Amino acid sequence: MDLEKAAGGNWEFRVEHKDISVYSSRMNGSDVLGFKGVVTFPVSIRRLISLFYDTSSYTRWVHKLASIEVLEKHDELEFVIQQVINVPWPLQRREMIFRTGLEEAGETGVAVTMRSEPDFLPVSSSYVRVREGHGKWIFEPLEQGRVRITFIMYVDPGKDVPPPLVNTAMFEVPFYSLQNLRSLASNNGYQPIYPDEVDDYLSISEH
Repeated sequence: MDLEKAAGGNWEFRVEHKDISVYSSRMNGSDVLGFKGVVTFPVSIRRLISLFYDTSSYTRWVHKLASIEVLEKHDELEFVIQQVINVPWPLQRREMIFRTGLEEAGETGVAVTMRSEPDFLPVSSSYVRVREGHGKWIFEPLEQGRVRITFIMYVDPGKDVPPPLVNTAMFEVPFYSLQNLRSLASNNGYQPIYPDEVDDYLSISEH
């Protein structure tokens, strides 16, 4: 699913808090909304890429993430990851399996892409497998060492969760994930290792 095309570019502004703006959009053929979060702060593109490659850090910033496991890693810029997400009782925790990649975005930006691969593993009775999920993180370098980060996501958690409840809860995801990401990226005590193989495939621009 191309999220921008599915949304038809019709993003509705919902809220701005702590310099994080959140938008929503109806997706073609779904009662579950897609969301978009945007924030700008001083950080390098290379540091953001390092942070995203450090999957062990994800529980520090991804909202409601209970666990993460890398299931497959390719020599190129592609992973398959399993994420388990906490949800309110009495619902069962959600399991998402994403194939993630790194690609150029526009003339100077970089994007981390995510698309669901729900049949990559046998289904576990411990979780509800999310079958429809797509996302993208876009890093756009600006002047004075700032980067605009845009987080776009669509997840249908399953038929046992009514769409109005999903749409209400989903607004927490971009806000808290971006807030936590900004905090971790700004923490000088956190020094993730930059993956040198990225330079074999992408030209990273820093303003």
